[in-house]
Amino acid sequence: MLTHNYSYEATLADALKVTWKVDDLIGGDKHLDFSRPFMPEALAGVRGLTSLSAQEQLWLNQIRGNSYLYIFGFVEEYILPFVLDQARANLPGGDPNETLALVTFAEEEAKHIALFRRFADEFSRGFNSPCGVIGPAAEVAKVILSHSQLGVALLTLHIEWMTQAHYLDSVKDDQDLDPMFKSLLRHHWMEESQHAKLDTMLVDKLARAGGAAGVAKGFEDFGGLGGAVDGLLQQQVQLDLASFEAKAGRKLGEEERKTVAAAQLKSYRYTFLVSGLVHKNFLTTVDQLSPGAADKMQAMARQLSA
Repeated sequence: MLTHNYSYEATLADALKVTWKVDDLIGGDKHLDFSRPFMPEALAGVRGLTSLSAQEQLWLNQIRGNSYLYIFGFVEEYILPFVLDQARANLPGGDPNETLALVTFAEEEAKHIALFRRFADEFSRGFNSPCGVIGPAAEVAKVILSHSQLGVALLTLHIEWMTQAHYLDSVKDDQDLDPMFKSLLRHHWMEESQHAKLDTMLVDKLARAGGAAGVAKGFEDFGGLGGAVDGLLQQQVQLDLASFEAKAGRKLGEEERKTVAAAQLKSYRYTFLVSGLVHKNFLTTVDQLSPGAADKMQAMARQLSA
């Protein structure tokens, strides 16, 4: 159903060229620099918050960096079992390159979870103020995996292309960011770039197996999962504001809180929903599955951006 030039063999070969380990990136003499922002402004959306001082904007940026990596680790806790299930379904008798590529995909996701947990420990020590995060991840993963496999695969594809856009469009050339945080994002991107190809092939396979009815159900579930993600982001905004107040040692006024919350929700929606919905490769895939789907995704993105 899809037109692409990806193969399991070639994608596996590219994945095996990437050989970094968690200890290569964090720990020992490698520490976060809390005098610098972690997130590019395009994703953090803090500079327009004029009621906050420059120091307060920096703290909020760093809180956003913490939640950004936490949320990636959070979603990878459903992606890991999902990919392993797809590898098991390919046995016995399936393409061994497909099985090995998927198992490698899963191994890399497990490594990312370990990396982001190591980051969380480093952040906690350096930031020296509590930061709340959504959860629990296991319960959310259970809910996500209760949906159709194609719906889950579409959500995962959306996340992988979103990751590519974040690094290439906002992080790569930003020289103001903390070098260690930027390194974590670069190494994460190096592996996620292969995952996006594997997800495309999984979507293709699942769509062929499910037929028109399966595709319709997949899009229905993707929409529902997107709404659930939006609900989690709204919760994270409130947690971030509480974390900010704890760090800053002051309470936001009622109107100030409304203004900051609205700006941060818009920023979160762009980061974790809109930037994936409008990615050209995601739009190409969904339109091939169901003509007109790309227009619906762009309309959804416009609604979330309002």
